[in-house]
Amino acid sequence: MKKTLVSALTTALVVGAASTTFAAANPFSDVPADHWAYDAVSQLAADGVIEGYGDTTFRGNQNITRYEMAQMIAKAMAKSDVSAADKALIDKLAAEFSDELNNLGVRVSNLERNADNVKWNGQARYRYWSQRYEQKDGSKDKKNTDQLNFRLEPSAEVNKNWHVNARIDAFMDPSKDETSDLTVKRVWAQGDYKNFQVKLGKLPFFSTETAGMLFDDQFSGAQVTFGKNLKATLEAGRWNLDSANTQSNLHHAVGKTGDDAANYQGIGLNGTAGKLYGGAAYRHFNSNVFTQTKGFEKNTDEANIWSVGAGYKFDKNWNLYGAYAKNEKAEADATAHNIQLNYKGAQKANKGSWGAYTAYRYMGQNVAFAPTYETFLSNGVNNVKGWEVGTEYVPFTNVTAAAYYFNGKKLDNNNDAELLFGRVNFWF
Repeated sequence: MKKTLVSALTTALVVGAASTTFAAANPFSDVPADHWAYDAVSQLAADGVIEGYGDTTFRGNQNITRYEMAQMIAKAMAKSDVSAADKALIDKLAAEFSDELNNLGVRVSNLERNADNVKWNGQARYRYWSQRYEQKDGSKDKKNTDQLNFRLEPSAEVNKNWHVNARIDAFMDPSKDETSDLTVKRVWAQGDYKNFQVKLGKLPFFSTETAGMLFDDQFSGAQVTFGKNLKATLEAGRWNLDSANTQSNLHHAVGKTGDDAANYQGIGLNGTAGKLYGGAAYRHFNSNVFTQTKGFEKNTDEANIWSVGAGYKFDKNWNLYGAYAKNEKAEADATAHNIQLNYKGAQKANKGSWGAYTAYRYMGQNVAFAPTYETFLSNGVNNVKGWEVGTEYVPFTNVTAAAYYFNGKKLDNNNDAELLFGRVNFWF
């Protein structure tokens, strides 16, 4: 049964499945922030095998180059007094980054290289939402929901520069004991070259300049990114409007026109300068759904959204970030802004690590269509303003637990809105 499942999923990947990125063996290409090497190096740092990363190595969604990663691995390889577990991590990293290490003059045996062309990561997670909305009569509309999610994230190497990536999800409603089938959520081919990257297919859709305040989903199309310290990204394709928050005006308008996908074009700039980082973007959507959406200009079939964001890392523990966005084609609930202060951060490979944050969020539903915040997902609250606090902890290696709390007001009627969220992730 297990072999059959793996075989079926591998076949699905080859013909059209989707996930997180593994950069090609190019000294100047980026290592994506969700690459397994980040967790491996984090564990080696926690064990004292290597000494930290410097100010700009890890910063949210910022990537580092494979050459920089290889420099860290080379330092780890030079250590002789390491545990068996750390030695295994070092060998695995050395195999993955052997070309870059060879460029550095560090010899790696070809026998140590991972011969598998398809690699698998994944997670199992449980999430719980408890939300409260104040009604006109002063009573509270209460809703408690929970969800189980199983996710697989394969990556298949095509050649030195190209990979095929996938994300496959299955969901379960414990209250009804109902489970969805495994669904291919994303599939894209990715080419990594010097200061240049191209993605084609069903891609991750993330508003990097706002740290996901507007979008954390997927769209079908193409994305091109070029640059080094300052990166420009061009995107074009189709986005399924049904992915919007289920409590938003946009989501309720979907289905009235017979076409639930919007034409999409976007351009963004993101960069770093020392401890300062930030970006700006403009996104254009076109769909008849907008003509049926409450709060948009009369008869408009467009959404024109511009956004900016910036952050500053004070030291290894403290980080402040803020963002603002506006939909020029919406007359109501057209802006969103957020400011968040982060302290430390949970690293799933580092048992006992933890992080916490406090934030003020203003989430206009006609601009923040599909935010990354767990408190604003389909089971959460929407079109609100207020304060949020949260914490995350790693009780065991590759096991994370998080709790978030939001308290604020609805934007349309100023009624109270609050939500408590909890999550446990098992990573593999």
